[in-house]
Formats: sequence, C-alpha cells, structure tokens
Amino acid sequence: MKLIYSPTYPYARKVRVVILEKKLENQVQLVNLSPSALPDELVKANPLSRIPTLIRDNGAPLIDSPFICEYLDQLGNDAGRLSGKGDHVWDIKHLHAMGDGILDTIFSVSMERRRDESEQSPAYIKGQVTRVQRTVDALNKEVGTFSANPKLGELTMACALGYIELRLSNDMDWRAGNSALANWYAEISKRPSLAYTEPPK
Repeated sequence: MKLIYSPTYPYARKVRVVILEKKLENQVQLVNLSPSALPDELVKANPLSRIPTLIRDNGAPLIDSPFICEYLDQLGNDAGRLSGKGDHVWDIKHLHAMGDGILDTIFSVSMERRRDESEQSPAYIKGQVTRVQRTVDALNKEVGTFSANPKLGELTMACALGYIELRLSNDMDWRAGNSALANWYAEISKRPSLAYTEPPK
C-alpha cells in the first residue's frame, strides 16, 4: 500500500498514527507530496488532489481520513481494536468527529490567512477561533470519559490539540482553564505514534 501525505497535514498525521499503532509500517509506503503542486500520482488516484490518499494493494484508492483509518484498523490480528465494538463504537465516532471538526475549523483559518491581508476577514477568523475554544472547553468536561486504551477518537483528538498549537498558538491558550484536558494531552503525547508524527514547527 501507499499513503500519499504531507507531514504538516493533520488529517494525514492521524492516518500515520494509526499505521504506527497497528504496526503496519512495513506494509504502507509513505509518499510525501504537496497537493497544491497537483502531482500526477496524487491526481491520478484522487482527482480532488487531497491528502491523505491511500492506494491499496489492488491499486484502488481510498480517500478521506476517517475511512482510511477504519480501513487500516481492520487489518492485522487485532482487527477493529481502534474502532471499538457495540454501542461504544458511537462514542468513538463522536469523539473522532469532534476532533475532525476542530481540524476543519483550524484549516479554514489557515486558508483565510493565506489570502491577501486586505481580503482577510478578522471577524471570520475570530469566530472560528471562538468555535475551537468553545469545543476545547466542552471536551475538558468530558475527558474523564476518554478510553484508557486510546481509540480512533482519542488519537484524533490528540492530533487536533497538536494542530491548535501548530496553527493557533498566537490566537488562544487552550490549556488555560482546561487543566484536565491539558494533563491528558501531556500523557497521550508520549505515545510513540504521536511523538514520532509530531509535525515540524
């Protein structure tokens, strides 16, 4: 298999974390490409030119990080370990979606800031940062329900908090008033999968 990725893209980081958690490093070749350059290999597999894109052993592509993560989790002797079972599956999917929501919101701020300064909307940026802060505040109250054995939800949330630090460190101090979540993040960040995939500053 091949994973087309970029080291600063949080959605791709999430998939790389799953690869490491599932010990699939020897089965997945990492291909570092910039989607904005419209590289042929990426466009052929994914006309949207988005990463991550997984090219399976049969040559068929798989796009969108939640689906790629769930696909990879079905491989190996511990199939489904990160996705959960029974009603707990929905708790995992909920937290996964919340993490992705944070990523989506921060990514939209990053795209806004790439526009000419005269065309940027400070009100839009402020509103998006407020959404992220509000979500983090809510998660601080829920962190006690997080699994002690991290699933896709917790791993995605860790990537989301890391992305806040990468892109919004000058806009917000998410740790302020959220000590429970900050302590959880400090511990889960020690996992080899997350430490190894930490994006370059």
